[in-house]
Amino acid sequence: MGIFDWLFGEDKTERPKRIFISFSMKDVEYRNHLVNQAKDKKTPFEFLDYSVKQPWEQAEWKRKCRAKIKRCDGVIVLLSKNTWHAGGARWEMKCAKQERKPILGMHIRKNDKGAIPPELKGKKIVNWSWANLEQFISNI
Repeated sequence: MGIFDWLFGEDKTERPKRIFISFSMKDVEYRNHLVNQAKDKKTPFEFLDYSVKQPWEQAEWKRKCRAKIKRCDGVIVLLSKNTWHAGGARWEMKCAKQERKPILGMHIRKNDKGAIPPELKGKKIVNWSWANLEQFISNI
């Protein structure tokens, strides 16, 4: 399928959703796990990972991060006890709200949940499961 076909509707296949994953750097292993699992052929959904993969200087980070969030279809926030104290992740949540992106808060541990940051007030919060991820991604 060419870009012309996709833009003008000649091919009805849907492009993968662009998902920004917000997380505490202390939880990077969970972000990596989510991205790797999503590549499995048995996974019921597909997405392109738009999360920040390298540190940048503060001003550059905010500018590049906002640009990535603007290009995304939705944002998944990986929630843990570390999230409340993760200034970068909290800024990403504020940015996603300002850009009016659909946001899903997802607890990474079922029995050891952290406090939900105020930036997620009014947003859907779920436990990590394929069904919850598929529902969010398919509805954006």
